[in-house]
Amino acid sequence: MTLRLAFMGTPEFAAASLAEIVGAGHDVVAVYTQPARRRGRGQATVKTPVHQLAELFGLTVHTPESFRDPEVIAQFESLDLDAACVVAYGQILPQQALDAPRLGCLNLHGSLLPRWRGAAPIQRAIMAGDEVTGVQIMQMEAGLDTGPVLMSEVVPIAETDTASTLHDRLMSTGAQLWPRTLAALERGSLSATPQSEDGVTYAKKITREDARINWAKPASEVADQIRGLSPVPGAYFELESETKPVRVKVHFAQPEKGDGEPGKVLDDALLIACGRGAVRLTRLQREGKGVMDAKAFLNGTDVPVGTVLG
Repeated sequence: MTLRLAFMGTPEFAAASLAEIVGAGHDVVAVYTQPARRRGRGQATVKTPVHQLAELFGLTVHTPESFRDPEVIAQFESLDLDAACVVAYGQILPQQALDAPRLGCLNLHGSLLPRWRGAAPIQRAIMAGDEVTGVQIMQMEAGLDTGPVLMSEVVPIAETDTASTLHDRLMSTGAQLWPRTLAALERGSLSATPQSEDGVTYAKKITREDARINWAKPASEVADQIRGLSPVPGAYFELESETKPVRVKVHFAQPEKGDGEPGKVLDDALLIACGRGAVRLTRLQREGKGVMDAKAFLNGTDVPVGTVLG
């Protein structure tokens, strides 16, 4: 027996799940994803990773601007679905849509709920210095990531992890949860565990202010901020120049011993003083340039000892 499904997702993180669900032999009768957008310097119209993969599989793709449109909901209801699988879709589903599939809508989330409900769970977990995170599939409710948990997998966070490396591990682990979850759903053997209201945290969308490095914080927190925002949007500081400040993104840094005014360059290999301790900047990207190691960066950019970074 196979389930009659819709898949709803947008980024690469979601595309991996679509591949696993199709590979498990389920009948994906419709894929919903965000509309194609203009991107890059040439402003070419680019379809989402889920859209591109769905077309390779020969699946029917829908790209509604809003799932609150009555015609969109009516069309969704007409699909006569067993369930909908949702992964980073990017739109809030109204209750009428959540109720349409016979077995409801299931959502894959990149944290161990109720910690880090919301938009940026991977980045926020690293930025907070968490040692573990995970992926969970939940039964969707109207609230923000509040539904009962159906399947879960714990994933450790290494000291060398960035948002990019952790994203890829969670993407793979989460995708592999779908065949197990859907098989149990078919058998009627899924057990739903309500979320505790203790320990709820929210993974708010990353802002420009989140990305600016605050050297007054302890070195461990500065390093976690840098790792959690690498490679996108990238934690940054500003370096004074003769014309205007130059923005420099830092993609990796390691805490070390050191003491001085926060932001002060302590040696000729980019050891920077923090509020407590110091960090060694090892991977950087000057505005308009590619990512490079500290030695290559210093070959093209003068950062004398004693400079105070902004």
